[in-house]
Amino acid sequence: MDKPVCIIDTTSDGKLCVQQSALQILQKIEQPVVVVAVVGLYRTGKSYLMNRLAGKQTGFALGSTIESKTKGIWMWCVPHPTKKETTLVLLETEGLGDVDKGDSKHDTNIFCLAVLLSSTLVYNSRGTIDNRAIEELQYVTELIECIKVKSSGEDADDSSEFVKFFPRFIWAVRDFTLELKIDGKDATENEYLEFALKLKPGTSKKVMEHNLPRECIQKFFPSRTCFTFPFPTAPEKVSRLESLNPSDLDTKFLEVTDCFCKFVFKDSQVKTLKDGYTVTGRVLGNLAKMYVDTISSGAVPCLENAVIAMAMIENEAAVKEGLEVYKSGMEKLKTSFPLELKDVSTEHQNLSKMTTETFMKRSFRDTDGKFLKSLEETIKNLFDEYLSHNEQASKRRCENLLSSLSETMTEKLKQGFYTTPGGYDIFCKDLEDIVEKYKRQTNKDVKAEEVLKKFMKQKFVDSEAILQADKKLTEKEKMIKEQEKEAALLNQKIKAKEEEQRQLENKMEEFKRQSAEAERNRAKEFAAMIENSNRRHEESVAMIMQQHREQMKAIQKKKTNARSGSR
Repeated sequence: MDKPVCIIDTTSDGKLCVQQSALQILQKIEQPVVVVAVVGLYRTGKSYLMNRLAGKQTGFALGSTIESKTKGIWMWCVPHPTKKETTLVLLETEGLGDVDKGDSKHDTNIFCLAVLLSSTLVYNSRGTIDNRAIEELQYVTELIECIKVKSSGEDADDSSEFVKFFPRFIWAVRDFTLELKIDGKDATENEYLEFALKLKPGTSKKVMEHNLPRECIQKFFPSRTCFTFPFPTAPEKVSRLESLNPSDLDTKFLEVTDCFCKFVFKDSQVKTLKDGYTVTGRVLGNLAKMYVDTISSGAVPCLENAVIAMAMIENEAAVKEGLEVYKSGMEKLKTSFPLELKDVSTEHQNLSKMTTETFMKRSFRDTDGKFLKSLEETIKNLFDEYLSHNEQASKRRCENLLSSLSETMTEKLKQGFYTTPGGYDIFCKDLEDIVEKYKRQTNKDVKAEEVLKKFMKQKFVDSEAILQADKKLTEKEKMIKEQEKEAALLNQKIKAKEEEQRQLENKMEEFKRQSAEAERNRAKEFAAMIENSNRRHEESVAMIMQQHREQMKAIQKKKTNARSGSR
């Protein structure tokens, strides 16, 4: 994308809606996505940071007046600068608290969507992280009512589960002028943030109101980082920020911006759903539509339901993709019909394997194997249809060949050539030559014997009349010839039946092979699910241990500082 597009807009009646053009862009992105969303009060400089993350000077609109420029949520998809085969999706949200809008519920919905869709959430504010700044982040306290993790227990508070699925949180403080000191000692930006989020002791209403937003931030976003940006340039130049040269900007501001971008690129993870399912651009688009439709209907977005719905969408699409692989390959093979049964079966086996691999690459949470079974059943039915097409092609070829080989005989019959004395033996010799040539050319055709049986039955009628008209043969010789002819016809029937039985056995063998392959595929899919589950468990344990180490480190540091202060 060379510029941002609107992904979530507002209809004339005030409801949120997803822009189809943006969804079409996401549908084409098969790569995993890192989603960085920025939220904050309007006119706080969100667009500048997003443009820098995109590696551009301009893109997202930078407003130079008190009017909010961004409406809804805008999206910009660019190649990730440090993660290979990954797309960076930047989401800039409409400024919160816009005086022209005057709709707090709309702001809450925008904030919730930013949380639900992102893997890193940047909260942009100005000045300092004081009580007012934290109160302005009131939307975080409303997440309990606006998002559910589980579909069961509608009234239950499952906010403790949020931490597993919520994005990394970055607080970007713009136009910061204070010294980073706590109790007279130098502090880092992260220590400054944690100090601002410190809870007050007590249970009074005033204390609880003070603590509530801080508790929510701590609880929902355990992974928190802070960046403090000085003024970018002289006040009179701020309105032209996107057109200024780097030399016109404050050196410290550029340094912090550079550190901010590097941190986002390095630490922002690929977006995942509940159960660790990796989100691609296509999935992100489906999620956006699902969440927006849910909110617009007045319902509360549920992460569990989103996973179930995504599983349905992705598995149906996986079946479709798999079938396209199979159909494409078999349609190509069909142009070569008729073929030997083993050739059709071999290609069917190869394509079935490719089809299953295509399905399993995209499928998600097909826990009962419902979609895989559906795919296998459809392939089985399609295979039967292609076998039928091959048989029809074989039948046409064999019939055309016999018609061509017997043209001379047909002409002789019309002219009465075989009704002369000795004509029967000549007829039998000509017929024998036709059959010999036919068998040489149709040695591997699946319908060769069946078509020949029908042809011989027709010629049996002709031979009967010729035999009776042949004056050269005695009655006894005619009887012997009649018996030989009937024996030959019976023999042809037996051969046709044997060929039919052989083909049926081959089909049964192929069916058994398909069943065994299906069992292997289901076992493989189940093993992959177990492996993913174990991996996610290990990652979860690792994250908890890391948080524990960080907490212990912070406690130790406080003890050390306390001992130093007592001296």
